[in-house]
Amino acid sequence: MRTLPVCTPMDNVGRAESGDGTVIAYRRAGSGRPVILVGGSFGTARTSAPLAGLLAADFRVITYDRRGRGHSGDTAPYAVEREIEDIAALLAAAGGSASLFGVSSGAALVLRAAAAGLPITQIAVYEPPYRADPAEVADRPAYSRRLAALLADGSRAEAIGQVLTGVGVTAAEIEDLRHTDDWPSLLALAPTLAYDDALIGTGLVPADRLADIRVRAMVVDGGASPPAMRAGARAVANALPRGRHRTLTGQTHAVAPHVLAPVLREFFAA
Repeated sequence: MRTLPVCTPMDNVGRAESGDGTVIAYRRAGSGRPVILVGGSFGTARTSAPLAGLLAADFRVITYDRRGRGHSGDTAPYAVEREIEDIAALLAAAGGSASLFGVSSGAALVLRAAAAGLPITQIAVYEPPYRADPAEVADRPAYSRRLAALLADGSRAEAIGQVLTGVGVTAAEIEDLRHTDDWPSLLALAPTLAYDDALIGTGLVPADRLADIRVRAMVVDGGASPPAMRAGARAVANALPRGRHRTLTGQTHAVAPHVLAPVLREFFAA
């Protein structure tokens, strides 16, 4: 893998070549110790920009388009290991090591990257998509089959609806979203929802894998999120050898950047 020299002081836009040759597009903001932000199911460098802007006064923040999204490339067949290699390429672009923050499925990717032994200094995750109770993931195989079928049929809107419903978005809210300017971009990245599904796996807290993560780790959840989501976050924190847990009062899965940023700033500055 190699970093492609396209960054300029004017735009702070760059590209990194992953292990399989896929080009990953990223942006940099601020200065100081590097922090890489990893988006969730519908996340891109653009959607991470508000949080990046709040952190850029203290850190050199890198946001990126995960493979298959935005300005990044994609190479078939997909494997979780390829996304870990993408992060390895970004770490090289950051100077060799960095802290990582991930939200939702991006949190799962951060945890996978840390367990793989990449040169990560510390990690923070918001509501990783795992459950502590096996009964709460009993329908995961059926969910995955339906998602794959919808995407294979080109039913992107229905696939988006299934994923959003799974994180507590109501049918009325989904219908409202279909009439916003954001909808076309969501349709464009819908095929990558299968990548997130692969990242989540069984949906149970992967305690054995988490036990291999030796860096400082913080797991955050929202006080207004569903109880199962919050229980999963606590279980992830408990499974991490150096894990700690924080709850943001009043926040949901769609956490407000201005509430999250001070918590990340304090943790990453330590």
